[in-house]
Amino acid sequence: MEEIRKWVENSPYTRALGFELTQIDSDSARLFLPFQDKNANPGRALHGGCAASLAVVGGQCVTRAAMGAESGPWHAAAIQVNYLAAAVGEDVYAEARLLRQGKALCFVVVDAYTDAGKPIAQATTLVSALRGSQGPPGPDAERDDGHSDPGPLGPHVVKAPYMAARGIVIENMSAGKSRVTLPHQDVNLDASGGIHEGSLLALLDTAGAMAAWAETGPGAYKASTPSLQAQILSPPGAQDLIAYGRVQHRNESMFWCTVEVVGRNDLKVIARGTVVYRIVV
Repeated sequence: MEEIRKWVENSPYTRALGFELTQIDSDSARLFLPFQDKNANPGRALHGGCAASLAVVGGQCVTRAAMGAESGPWHAAAIQVNYLAAAVGEDVYAEARLLRQGKALCFVVVDAYTDAGKPIAQATTLVSALRGSQGPPGPDAERDDGHSDPGPLGPHVVKAPYMAARGIVIENMSAGKSRVTLPHQDVNLDASGGIHEGSLLALLDTAGAMAAWAETGPGAYKASTPSLQAQILSPPGAQDLIAYGRVQHRNESMFWCTVEVVGRNDLKVIARGTVVYRIVV
């Protein structure tokens, strides 16, 4: 259990965010994230990547505790995060509990809420225990045509505290498409030296949101991510990541955006997902 605590609190990414593991046993875990401006969007709302990170870390904590240290390495094969409300200038807690354990998989549900008890997110995670294997590389990425136009919004979005701290760069936001990069630098890393899965999910979320904004253009709108779904095909490893987002469908206010995340070294797909994004006049 102490090794799990060290992983949470000493990984550069979660240490930078301020994660604390306050309780862990064989089938549950509790995490605490104090409010800090550096984890927020404009208006002091907690960045969605932080909530997704609580979900993926909670899932891994329970899996590591249930299966034991010899079952590693681990990665979140699938995750679904539903964002229920914003946490604005508030401390946040996450409760993770084991739903079912198999020989190589754990199903974990994670509830995140504020100090006042307001639910802000609920997630289900499927964590795979690789038992010494890294698995084969993912498929080749579809990528894009290389067009680079961050548009009027891109340079401003990356100045938000959480985004700026990660070193996220928006290379393209045009015609309902996006291309966003995340560097392999200390504040984005797991204890293993690879990109942390929480950083990866924040990148995926950003690419989906930017694809939606690339279709509408900037304006006096209210916007948020109601839901994020992702499959991580393999651990991200020690390399920069590139996310390609695309609007697949929309109605008046909802955008369904698909995202591929690839490694810069080999351009193999590391993760795929869908971001449901909402922009309201």
